[in-house]
Amino acid sequence: MRKTVLLILSLIVVATASAQSPSSVVDKVLGAMKSSSAISASYVMTSSQGNSSGTLVMSGKKFRLLANDVKCWYNGTTMWTYSTATDEVNITTPTAADLQMTNPYSVAQNFKSTYIVSKGGKGNGTYTLRFTPKKKSNVKHLLVTVSTSTWLISKAEIVQTNGTKATITISNYNRNASVNAGTFEFDKSQVPAGTEVVDLR
Repeated sequence: MRKTVLLILSLIVVATASAQSPSSVVDKVLGAMKSSSAISASYVMTSSQGNSSGTLVMSGKKFRLLANDVKCWYNGTTMWTYSTATDEVNITTPTAADLQMTNPYSVAQNFKSTYIVSKGGKGNGTYTLRFTPKKKSNVKHLLVTVSTSTWLISKAEIVQTNGTKATITISNYNRNASVNAGTFEFDKSQVPAGTEVVDLR
């Protein structure tokens, strides 16, 4: 579930793209990320695995995800992850490979090498992009719908090869979010009192 959330949320800034060649989308994504001091958004996701909602804040390679089922902080070196499934906080120093699967910034950087981007269609005031994996994958395709009046994302959908789907709706998108030194550090007030902290470094 967490990987699905992060994969879709990494598409948030795809909405900065215009109706030019879809292949230029990822360049615009990374450009928007690099030019923004911090990016934040709220989301609601529905899937056969359950529902999830939360907020994401990103600044460069740092990020914080606060959801009802998982919470994650990454300050550029150390990552703290809390999951309701384990009811504990794990502290790790993620490798570059780990970040490819957990950091929205890293996922977005690899979109061009791992996905074929094409135009998915136009609707009434919307524009859809389709991302199809270049290699065999559990993901069949990703669909991202944006508003043609604001070019902000309104919905993203991941369709897996087994037919299951996860749909996420984005709101409160902000490319100039306010952050401070503690934004990307573990905040124990966000987890239940007495939660065990396991240092895996």
